[in-house]
Amino acid sequence: MRAVGLHADVIAVTSRAYATACVLVRNGGEAFCIDSPVFPDELEILPAIAEQAGFAVVGVLATHADWDHLLARYAFPEASLGCAESTAARLVNEPGVAQRELRDFDAELYVERPSPLSLPGAQRLPVPGHVEVGTRVLELQPADGHTADGMALWAPWARVLVCGDYLSPLEIPMLSAGGSAAAYLATLARLEPWVEEAEHVVPGHGGPIEGSRAAAVLREDRAYLEALLSAGAEAALPLARRTKTQRGIHERNVARVSA
Repeated sequence: MRAVGLHADVIAVTSRAYATACVLVRNGGEAFCIDSPVFPDELEILPAIAEQAGFAVVGVLATHADWDHLLARYAFPEASLGCAESTAARLVNEPGVAQRELRDFDAELYVERPSPLSLPGAQRLPVPGHVEVGTRVLELQPADGHTADGMALWAPWARVLVCGDYLSPLEIPMLSAGGSAAAYLATLARLEPWVEEAEHVVPGHGGPIEGSRAAAVLREDRAYLEALLSAGAEAALPLARRTKTQRGIHERNVARVSA
C-alpha cells in the first residue's frame, strides 16, 4: 500500500489490489475516510496512518456501492457510513451482494478477515449538495454510468477531486450492471469543470494523478464512449489502455450497449 500527501489536508492511499484508491481528507479537528483499501493488513494500518498525520476520522464515505469501496469500516468500526441516496438505495435493494462478492474475492486469494463485512444503515447525503468537514465543505455531484449509483467529491480548498471509478489512467470506462454509456458521458461532463480546476484527481483505480493528466484521460474516455455508441466493437481503446484485461472490459461494454 502506498500513501501520498496531496495537500496538508489530503492523503491518498493506493491499495495493492486493483490499485484501489482511499482518501483521507480533513479540516479543523475532524476528517473523513473516502472509499477504502482492500487487503486486511492495509485496513489494519490505515488508522495508524491517519493518527500519525493528525487526521481524526469521524466518518467514512463511499463513492458507490461496489464492494471494494465499502471496506473502510474495518479500519474505523465506530464511524458512520455516508453515501449518495442512490448508493444507499442500492445497498438496500441488493442486500448481501457486497458481502458475497468480498467473500468470493477472499476465497480466490485465500484472504482471511477478522469478521464479516458489516454495513449498517448509511446516512443519505444530498447529491448534488455538500457535506461539512470542520469549517469547510466537500462538494458532491452525481457520478453514475459506471454503475447506477455514485457520487464524486470535490475539496475546493485543496483542489482535489475524488471521483470514484472514473478517469482512471489504468482502466477504460467500465459499464457495470445498471451503468450506461450515456450516463457515463453525462458524469464526465459534470466532472469536467472540477478537473479543469484540480491540482490532483484521485480515481477509484490507478492512484492519484495531476489535473492535467486527468483532463487528458477525460478526453480519451469521452472519445472512447462516443465511438462505443457509434461503432460498437470497432471502437478504438485509448492507446495506453489496450491490455488484455482492458480488451475484455471493452467486449463486455459492447455487449451491454448492444443489449
